[in-house]
Amino acid sequence: MGNERGNNPQSQSHSAGTIPLQEIPLHSTNLLSLLDIDGTIRYQSPSIERLLGFSQEALVGELCMDCFHPDDRDRVYNAFENVALSTEFVVEAIEYRHLKADGTYVWVESVASSNPTPNGYYVINTRDISKQKRQQDELERANERLEAFAGIVSHDLRNPLGVARGYLKLAQEEYPNEYFSAIDDALDRMEALIDSLLTSTRIETQQVSLEMVDLTDICNVCWANTITKDATLEIKTTQLINADRLQLIQLLENIFRNAIDHGQDDAVISVGDLEDGFYIEDDGPGIPSEDRELIFETGYSTRQNGTGLGLGIVKRIVDAHGWELQVTETATDSARFEIRDVAVIN
Repeated sequence: MGNERGNNPQSQSHSAGTIPLQEIPLHSTNLLSLLDIDGTIRYQSPSIERLLGFSQEALVGELCMDCFHPDDRDRVYNAFENVALSTEFVVEAIEYRHLKADGTYVWVESVASSNPTPNGYYVINTRDISKQKRQQDELERANERLEAFAGIVSHDLRNPLGVARGYLKLAQEEYPNEYFSAIDDALDRMEALIDSLLTSTRIETQQVSLEMVDLTDICNVCWANTITKDATLEIKTTQLINADRLQLIQLLENIFRNAIDHGQDDAVISVGDLEDGFYIEDDGPGIPSEDRELIFETGYSTRQNGTGLGLGIVKRIVDAHGWELQVTETATDSARFEIRDVAVIN
C-alpha cells in the first residue's frame, strides 16, 4: 500500500459496506491484522503467537512489508496497493513468505478487501499454508520424476523395438515364415504399450487446459485417426463444450478403438448429446454389469493381445476434468458410455 490516496485514514467517513471494528472476529484461528493506508500495522490478533511466534504487540507500528521475504515484497505490495486504491469493492488473495520470530519464513495466504473499517484501517486475514506448499512441491517433484522415467523408458524401449522391426523385415523378405506375423503382432503390442505409458504420464503430470471445442469436429478428427475397418460413425451431437482438446481426442479415440476391437468389423458407433454431457454407444455385444468397474483397471483386458490401458486412460481423463463417467447399455444391450457434469456451452 502507498500514500497515493493522499487522505488521512483516520478521517475517512463511515461508508456503506465498511466493516465495523466490533464485528471483526479477533479470536479467529487465522491471524487478523489491521493496517493503515501506508501499510503500517495497527493491530494483530492473539493468534500471531501460534502462527508466527511473535507476541501480540511485537509488530505493531512496523511496516508490514518489512516482515515479508525480500523476493515476495514487490509482488505483495502491488497486490495490496491494487486493493487499497480500488474504487470498487475487490477482494485479493495472495501467497507469500512471512517472517517468524525465530528468523525463518513460513508460507502464508493473506486475503484483503478494499472496504476499510470505520477507522480507515484495512483488515488482512492471514493463514498458514506451509503444509499445502510442501504437498504441492512434493507433487511437482514426483511429476518431474514420472516424466523423466517415462521419457527414459520410451527412449530405451523404442530404440531396440526399431532394431527388431528392421531385422524382422529383412527376415520376412529372405525367409518367409508364418511365425513372423506373430512376432510383428508382439512388436505392435509393445509399441501400443509405450504409447499408452506416455499418454498416461502426460495426463497425470499436466494440468487440464480448457478451451471451447466443437464435439462434432473432434469426433471427425478422432475417426480419421482410428483404424476403423468397415465401421461407421454416426454423429448426433451439435454441442460445444469446455474441455482439454488433446485429452478429449485421446478419450474418444480410446473408446472408438475399444468398440471396434470388441465388436464386428462393420460396427456402428454413435456419439450424441446428454443434457449435461454426451454419450458414446455402439451396436456390439455390450459389457456385462459385473465387469463395468473392472474395465477401467490398469492391465484389465478381455482380448489376448489387448494392453488393458485404453479405458484406464479414459477414466483418468474424465477424472482430470471433474466429469462423471457411467458405463451402461443401449436398448439392445450394447455398450454405452455416458459422460456427465460437462460444461456444455450451447
